[in-house]
Amino acid sequence: MASLQRQRVLVIDDDPNVSEVVAAYLEREGAIVEVRSDGLSGLEAALADPPDLVVLDLMLPGLDGLEVCRRLQALAPVPVVMLTAKGDETDRIIGLELGADDYVSKPFSPRELVARIKAVLRRANAPLAPVGAGAAQLSSGPLEIDVTAHEAHRDGDLLALTAREFELLVHLVRHPRRAFRREELLERVWGTRFGDTSTITVHVRRLREKIEVDPSAPQHLVTVWGIGYRWEP
Repeated sequence: MASLQRQRVLVIDDDPNVSEVVAAYLEREGAIVEVRSDGLSGLEAALADPPDLVVLDLMLPGLDGLEVCRRLQALAPVPVVMLTAKGDETDRIIGLELGADDYVSKPFSPRELVARIKAVLRRANAPLAPVGAGAAQLSSGPLEIDVTAHEAHRDGDLLALTAREFELLVHLVRHPRRAFRREELLERVWGTRFGDTSTITVHVRRLREKIEVDPSAPQHLVTVWGIGYRWEP
């Protein structure tokens, strides 16, 4: 796995022991690490000079990690790996919905965290969906998709899709009525087998809100119980 040579990482955690260990492991991989111990100063540092990635603890004094993530993604979106309490699934899902890329539960292995950071940076720096793998113009139901322009319209209205939402949509539309497991989508769209399938669940929810007439009863991006998701034209 590639090193983190010259990658700038901001660690925001109020536990100096955690910050020290994380920084040591990242610096060993060649990263340039900056540490902040509270949410407000961490957010200010990230906005003043956006790093390549933020390691963000959710339990912070003052401004909590979820609010830091929300403001950061709105003002200077950068990849975020969250540090969460073990079993705190609600905060993990909220964090992913706010734009975080991955999470690691405490207590964690520093090696695992470094591996997650490398995977997130690899995905963030990877090219978008391979446009040469199919038709550049796609049509399905109310959707018209221009893969080359990276645009999708529903009933003539331009959809505000993130890069990964667009890639996920294109992949599903190109394979109508094929059921995909979440792990398959993580590998095919995100380009990695290493990650949390909650990311897929969150992105599907976001897509439904943008493309379905009634997201609670989807007609196109449907759930295949016990398997994953399927696109219905």
